[in-house]
Amino acid sequence: MSTVTVVRKNGRIAIAADTLTKWGGGKESADYIVNHRKIIRVGDSLLGITGTATAHLILTDYFAAQQTPPAFATPAEIFRVWNALHGALKENYFLQAEEDKEDELESSRMDVLIANRRGIFGVSAHRTVQEFSKFYAYGSGSPYALGAMFAAYADPARDADEVARLGVLAACEFHDESGPPVEVHVLEEGS
Repeated sequence: MSTVTVVRKNGRIAIAADTLTKWGGGKESADYIVNHRKIIRVGDSLLGITGTATAHLILTDYFAAQQTPPAFATPAEIFRVWNALHGALKENYFLQAEEDKEDELESSRMDVLIANRRGIFGVSAHRTVQEFSKFYAYGSGSPYALGAMFAAYADPARDADEVARLGVLAACEFHDESGPPVEVHVLEEGS
Protein backbone atom coordinates (compact mmCIF):
# COMPACT_ATOMS: atom_id res chain seq x y z
CA MET A 1 0.00 0.00 0.00
CA SER A 2 1.08 3.57 0.60
CA THR A 3 1.08 6.53 2.90
CA VAL A 4 0.30 9.98 1.52
CA THR A 5 -0.03 13.16 3.58
CA VAL A 6 -1.16 16.76 2.98
CA VAL A 7 -0.56 19.76 5.24
CA ARG A 8 -1.74 23.37 5.17
CA LYS A 9 0.15 25.66 7.53
CA ASN A 10 1.24 29.31 7.62
CA GLY A 11 0.49 30.01 3.97
CA ARG A 12 2.21 26.88 2.66
CA ILE A 13 0.76 23.62 1.39
CA ALA A 14 2.72 20.37 1.31
CA ILE A 15 2.04 16.89 -0.01
CA ALA A 16 4.27 13.89 0.74
CA ALA A 17 4.31 10.18 -0.04
CA ASP A 18 6.40 7.12 0.61
CA THR A 19 7.89 5.26 -2.37
CA LEU A 20 7.56 1.56 -1.47
CA THR A 21 5.53 -0.87 -3.57
CA LYS A 22 4.30 -4.11 -1.97
CA TRP A 23 3.10 -7.24 -3.74
CA GLY A 24 1.96 -9.78 -1.16
CA GLY A 25 4.98 -10.41 1.05
CA GLY A 26 7.40 -8.85 -1.44
CA LYS A 27 8.72 -5.30 -1.20
CA GLU A 28 9.89 -3.24 -4.17
CA SER A 29 11.82 -0.21 -2.96
CA ALA A 30 12.76 2.93 -4.87
CA ASP A 31 16.28 1.44 -5.19
CA TYR A 32 14.87 -1.10 -7.65
CA ILE A 33 11.82 0.56 -9.21
CA VAL A 34 12.41 3.62 -11.37
CA ASN A 35 8.74 4.69 -11.51
CA HIS A 36 8.21 4.60 -7.75
CA ARG A 37 6.57 8.00 -7.30
CA LYS A 38 3.02 8.19 -5.92
CA ILE A 39 2.46 11.90 -6.57
CA ILE A 40 1.50 13.20 -10.01
CA ARG A 41 0.99 16.73 -11.34
CA VAL A 42 -2.32 17.57 -13.02
CA GLY A 43 -2.31 21.20 -14.12
CA ASP A 44 -1.34 23.19 -11.03
CA SER A 45 -2.44 20.45 -8.62
CA LEU A 46 -0.52 17.58 -7.08
CA LEU A 47 -2.32 14.27 -6.55
CA GLY A 48 -1.03 11.71 -4.03
CA ILE A 49 -2.37 8.27 -4.88
CA THR A 50 -2.99 5.24 -2.68
CA GLY A 51 -4.18 1.89 -4.00
CA THR A 52 -2.62 -0.39 -6.57
CA ALA A 53 0.44 0.69 -8.51
CA THR A 54 -1.77 0.67 -11.59
CA ALA A 55 -3.85 3.54 -10.13
CA HIS A 56 -0.89 5.88 -10.72
CA LEU A 57 -0.67 4.85 -14.37
CA ILE A 58 -4.42 5.14 -14.86
CA LEU A 59 -4.66 8.65 -13.39
CA THR A 60 -1.61 9.82 -15.34
CA ASP A 61 -3.12 8.48 -18.58
CA TYR A 62 -6.64 9.75 -17.88
CA PHE A 63 -5.67 13.31 -16.98
CA ALA A 64 -3.09 13.56 -19.79
CA ALA A 65 -5.92 12.95 -22.27
CA GLN A 66 -8.01 15.88 -20.93
CA GLN A 67 -8.08 19.01 -23.11
CA THR A 68 -7.90 21.22 -20.03
CA PRO A 69 -6.77 19.95 -16.64
CA PRO A 70 -9.34 20.36 -13.88
CA ALA A 71 -8.71 23.10 -11.32
CA PHE A 72 -9.69 20.90 -8.33
CA ALA A 73 -10.85 24.14 -6.67
CA THR A 74 -13.84 22.97 -4.61
CA PRO A 75 -15.23 19.71 -3.25
CA ALA A 76 -18.18 19.97 -5.70
CA GLU A 77 -15.88 20.34 -8.71
CA ILE A 78 -13.65 17.50 -7.53
CA PHE A 79 -16.71 15.27 -7.08
CA ARG A 80 -17.83 15.96 -10.67
CA VAL A 81 -14.35 15.20 -11.98
CA TRP A 82 -14.14 11.98 -9.96
CA ASN A 83 -17.61 10.85 -10.99
CA ALA A 84 -16.60 11.18 -14.67
CA LEU A 85 -13.32 9.43 -13.89
CA HIS A 86 -15.20 6.53 -12.29
CA GLY A 87 -17.15 6.01 -15.51
CA ALA A 88 -13.87 5.97 -17.45
CA LEU A 89 -12.37 3.52 -14.95
CA LYS A 90 -15.13 1.07 -15.76
CA GLU A 91 -15.26 1.72 -19.51
CA ASN A 92 -11.62 2.30 -20.48
CA TYR A 93 -9.54 0.82 -17.66
CA PHE A 94 -11.63 -2.29 -16.92
CA LEU A 95 -12.38 -1.62 -13.26
CA GLN A 96 -14.22 -4.63 -11.87
CA ALA A 97 -17.57 -3.92 -10.24
CA GLU A 98 -17.47 -4.82 -6.58
CA GLU A 99 -18.98 -8.11 -5.47
CA ASP A 100 -19.82 -6.79 -2.00
CA LYS A 101 -23.46 -5.72 -2.21
CA GLU A 102 -23.24 -4.17 1.28
CA ASP A 103 -21.77 -1.00 -0.25
CA GLU A 104 -24.32 1.31 -1.80
CA LEU A 105 -21.78 2.76 -4.23
CA GLU A 106 -19.09 1.17 -6.40
CA SER A 107 -15.56 1.82 -5.27
CA SER A 108 -12.97 3.48 -7.50
CA ARG A 109 -10.44 1.42 -5.50
CA MET A 110 -8.11 4.28 -4.71
CA ASP A 111 -7.93 7.13 -2.24
CA VAL A 112 -6.32 10.35 -3.47
CA LEU A 113 -5.13 13.47 -1.67
CA ILE A 114 -5.00 16.70 -3.69
CA ALA A 115 -2.83 19.74 -2.96
CA ASN A 116 -2.96 23.02 -4.82
CA ARG A 117 -2.80 26.74 -4.09
CA ARG A 118 -6.50 26.69 -3.20
CA GLY A 119 -6.24 24.07 -0.46
CA ILE A 120 -5.91 20.42 0.49
CA PHE A 121 -8.56 17.88 -0.42
CA GLY A 122 -9.20 14.16 -0.24
CA VAL A 123 -11.21 11.84 -2.47
CA SER A 124 -12.06 8.46 -0.95
CA ALA A 125 -12.63 5.28 -2.92
CA HIS A 126 -16.41 5.86 -2.84
CA ARG A 127 -15.94 9.42 -4.17
CA THR A 128 -16.54 11.26 -0.92
CA VAL A 129 -14.69 14.57 -1.24
CA GLN A 130 -13.46 16.50 1.77
CA GLU A 131 -11.53 19.74 2.14
CA PHE A 132 -9.08 19.70 5.05
CA SER A 133 -8.17 22.72 7.17
CA LYS A 134 -4.85 21.54 8.65
CA PHE A 135 -3.62 18.10 7.59
CA TYR A 136 -4.67 14.60 6.64
CA ALA A 137 -3.32 11.23 5.54
CA TYR A 138 -4.52 8.36 3.36
CA GLY A 139 -3.17 4.87 2.91
CA SER A 140 -2.35 1.88 5.02
CA GLY A 141 0.10 3.83 7.19
CA SER A 142 -2.29 6.74 7.75
CA PRO A 143 -2.96 6.09 11.47
CA TYR A 144 0.77 6.51 12.20
CA ALA A 145 1.04 9.53 9.91
CA LEU A 146 -1.97 11.25 11.49
CA GLY A 147 -0.57 10.73 14.99
CA ALA A 148 2.82 12.13 14.08
CA MET A 149 1.32 15.12 12.27
CA PHE A 150 -1.03 15.82 15.18
CA ALA A 151 1.98 15.94 17.54
CA ALA A 152 4.12 18.06 15.17
CA TYR A 153 1.56 20.50 13.75
CA ALA A 154 1.28 22.74 16.85
CA ASP A 155 5.05 23.34 16.95
CA PRO A 156 5.53 26.80 15.37
CA ALA A 157 9.07 25.87 14.31
CA ARG A 158 7.78 23.10 12.01
CA ASP A 159 6.55 24.19 8.58
CA ALA A 160 4.10 22.38 6.30
CA ASP A 161 6.67 20.30 4.44
CA GLU A 162 8.34 19.12 7.64
CA VAL A 163 4.99 18.08 9.16
CA ALA A 164 4.03 16.23 5.96
CA ARG A 165 7.42 14.49 5.82
CA LEU A 166 7.25 13.51 9.51
CA GLY A 167 3.85 11.91 8.94
CA VAL A 168 5.15 9.71 6.14
CA LEU A 169 8.36 8.91 8.04
CA ALA A 170 6.32 7.73 11.05
CA ALA A 171 4.39 5.38 8.76
CA CYS A 172 7.63 4.14 7.21
CA GLU A 173 9.03 3.45 10.67
CA PHE A 174 6.05 1.62 12.14
CA HIS A 175 4.14 0.13 9.21
CA ASP A 176 5.47 -2.60 6.92
CA GLU A 177 3.66 -1.36 3.81
CA SER A 178 5.32 2.08 3.67
CA GLY A 179 8.98 2.76 2.98
CA PRO A 180 11.47 5.55 2.27
CA PRO A 181 12.61 7.66 0.60
CA VAL A 182 9.87 10.24 1.11
CA GLU A 183 8.80 12.49 -1.78
CA VAL A 184 7.68 16.00 -0.71
CA HIS A 185 6.30 18.92 -2.73
CA VAL A 186 5.52 22.41 -1.39
CA LEU A 187 3.25 25.14 -2.78
CA GLU A 188 2.54 28.67 -1.62
CA GLU A 189 -1.11 29.14 -0.69
CA GLY A 190 -3.16 31.63 -2.70
CA SER A 191 -5.06 31.86 -5.97
